[in-house]
Amino acid sequence: MYCRNCGKEVDEHAVACPGCGVAPKSQKKFCFNCGQETNPAQVICTKCGVSLASTLSLGPKNKLVAGLLGILLGSLGIHKFYLGYNKEGIIMLVVSVAGGMVTCGAGSVVVGIIGLIEGILYLTKSDEEFDRVYVQGTKTWF
Repeated sequence: MYCRNCGKEVDEHAVACPGCGVAPKSQKKFCFNCGQETNPAQVICTKCGVSLASTLSLGPKNKLVAGLLGILLGSLGIHKFYLGYNKEGIIMLVVSVAGGMVTCGAGSVVVGIIGLIEGILYLTKSDEEFDRVYVQGTKTWF
């Protein structure tokens, strides 16, 4: 992975770039996949073709909000949508609603328990670990 601020190679789990000290995916000057210089409005890297829009942050994610959404609305996958994991949110929503109808609510209960567990996990992590694992990282389940 490459820093989007300075273009230097960075470990994929790094919280900050060792070269410039900025969060590796927070800026828009370089492609995170190949290090090619990019325009801030660019949505696809012209060198490697990777989507740059998916790495743009929509602002800081609050672990309290994510945790409460997981605990209270976990069966609908709202906490996944909040963290930007849309595919996983859709999976939880479909299993809960459609699967719940087919299984007389059992699908909703199972997905609700998963949401509850994830909400508790979010709240028990430190702010730094939550940001590193779920916001900067890509850990989508548990």
